[in-house]
Amino acid sequence: MIRISGLGHRIGSARILDDISADLPRGALTALIGPNGAGKSTLLRLIGRLEPLQTGQIALDGRDIRQTPTEALALRMAVLGQQTAIASRLRLRELVAFGRWPHHRGRPRPEDARIVEDALAAFGLLDLGGRFLDEVSGGQAQRAYLAMTVAQDTDWLLLDEPLNNLDMAHARALMARLAELVREQKKSVVTVIHEVNYAAAWADHVVAMKCGRIVAQGAPHEVLTSGILTQLYDTPVEVGSHLGRPLILHHV
Repeated sequence: MIRISGLGHRIGSARILDDISADLPRGALTALIGPNGAGKSTLLRLIGRLEPLQTGQIALDGRDIRQTPTEALALRMAVLGQQTAIASRLRLRELVAFGRWPHHRGRPRPEDARIVEDALAAFGLLDLGGRFLDEVSGGQAQRAYLAMTVAQDTDWLLLDEPLNNLDMAHARALMARLAELVREQKKSVVTVIHEVNYAAAWADHVVAMKCGRIVAQGAPHEVLTSGILTQLYDTPVEVGSHLGRPLILHHV
């Protein structure tokens, strides 16, 4: 479990997060939802220790992340942010192979190569493995970054808007893949999602944020209600049901 206690964060005089406390369950797919500027990405970056904590505490399975060596944390948690600034003259297979670095420390083994190939195959990229990043579409590059994150083979995956640049088919396939990792490989996933219907269909746990605070958290049917979503997004939202899951009608 990731336990967040009294978390606060400022950039200059701007308060980005204010007294955030939450338990993100292990062995579950947790979706962070909310309007632009809610603080979702900042929260994810703090959990992944991409930024230093200012106030509050984050514990990973009972251990303060500030006291966890970076090398050990990289074996427990993989993070994919929105900003992926890696040289474009890098082949997709080489990019995905970066995910194995925490395991081999510059001395790749046959097992590492196999995991890279498996990750490429899982995201439909085997035929593109030899292409450079600037020779593929934005969606294909996004899938390569996701494959790199999965290849790191950690207990926890932190993903910031992983559906960016993905078309309908690949977005659905990604959510199904994440759910499969949780269900079959006992992974734990925390992901920022803008389209709430993906959270409704696939998440086990939802954290709704607005203006740097948590508005609601719990199971999808507890959080994804008309009242909460209308307040969260400042627009009328109706909620129906499909296959026992909430169906959010926000487009009409």
